[in-house]
Formats: sequence, structure tokens, C-alpha cells
Amino acid sequence: MGLDIRLPIGLMFSIFGILLVGYGLMSDPTLYQRSLNINVNLWWGLVLLGFGAVMFGLARRQIRAAQNAEGNSSDKSQEKIPSQ
Repeated sequence: MGLDIRLPIGLMFSIFGILLVGYGLMSDPTLYQRSLNINVNLWWGLVLLGFGAVMFGLARRQIRAAQNAEGNSSDKSQEKIPSQ
């Protein structure tokens, strides 16, 4: 089973999202006066974190599906062996 590209992408975006959310929560509110008092770092950090979570979830779902398919194929091969 190969490495699913969604797994490292999800991890990378989640890490960047956590860092950006942390910076958005810790930064000075006067920094956001130019952006109409919208905490851009916080909101985009949440977007990145959400996207990373979706990618990570899709990768986990694919891994589970591959494990189930592998388990089903081994069950079928055992059924075909005649008992003596």
C-alpha cells in the first residue's frame, strides 16, 4: 500500500492552520485596522485548519477502505480452499 498524498497535505495544512490561528489569537487587535477590524489571520487559519482536516479525513477513509478490501480478499481466498 502506497502513501496517499492527502495524508501529508492534510498534516501540512493543519499545522499551518494551527500556527495562523495561534498568531491571530495572540496578535494585537490594532494590527487589523487596515482590514476593517477583521482578524484575517484567525479566519484564514481556521480555513486552512478545516481544509487540512478534510484532507486528513479523506486519507483515513481511503486507508480504511483499503484495509477492508484487503480483509475481504483474504476471506474469499480462504473460502476457495477445499477442506480435506
